[in-house]
Amino acid sequence: MPTPTCLLGGPGIEDRATHGHDQDRFVEIGSLSKVFTGTVLARLAEDGVVGLDTPLEECLEEVPAGTGITLRHLAEHTSGLPRLPVGPSGPPDDPYATFTEDALRTSLRELDRVATGRLGEEEYSNLGYAVLGYALTTVTGRSYQQLVDEQVLLPLGLEAGSVTALPPQELRLVPRGLFGRPRPLWTLTGPILPAGGLWSTCRTLSGVVVGLLVEHRLGPPAPSWQRGSSITWHNGATRGSSVVAAAHDDGRWLVLHRLGDTAGTDSLARKTLLAAPAPQGGN
Repeated sequence: MPTPTCLLGGPGIEDRATHGHDQDRFVEIGSLSKVFTGTVLARLAEDGVVGLDTPLEECLEEVPAGTGITLRHLAEHTSGLPRLPVGPSGPPDDPYATFTEDALRTSLRELDRVATGRLGEEEYSNLGYAVLGYALTTVTGRSYQQLVDEQVLLPLGLEAGSVTALPPQELRLVPRGLFGRPRPLWTLTGPILPAGGLWSTCRTLSGVVVGLLVEHRLGPPAPSWQRGSSITWHNGATRGSSVVAAAHDDGRWLVLHRLGDTAGTDSLARKTLLAAPAPQGGN
């Protein structure tokens, strides 16, 4: 079965939506959600609400003293926290279903024992971003959606709610399985939301990539972005969606989203970006 694919990009990249994809329908963006969480952190730090190196225990009373974990550690995946939340896992087809706010609070109270890696060593952590999102909402007294709207979307000139955890059902585009039936989705609206629960349209994501990575309208890219030799990028995947957002130092950029087949999206995005002609006057 052909893979529904949406590709948007700068000069030299042909915009297209194939096999039933739609650049104006909401799709899951998985771990690309971390970019929004990290950008919120960077903006709050710039405004002096928190510091990148603020100890986590100063933000959350549940955290025991002396862990050494800062907000920067969480954003850069160097907190020592494990990749996945601790405790009973959800069913195989919904692994985050049991990760409730109560479960998160329990982890926070035992954070010194939850950590499995060394502080300062990189270990990709969805749990770390759940903790970071919880810290930011606690410090500000704002919901996660309000923070994304106020600190990222509106400053970029994008509509509030155009990246959200709860898009209207009729505007969603979801992966489909046998006989065209919608595949069950993971539960990502709880505390795991800042790590991987957002939805967006590809058109909105293109505005985010241009604003954050090409025009740098909100300052340097947040620490949540991944960095290669000349490409700044982040990917995301859920049970049936995969996405890459990336920009080259010379101004080339793209957003690639695929439904159903999540394998190979990263390599396809890199190949497409590097095959596009560099803009005249680029580095």
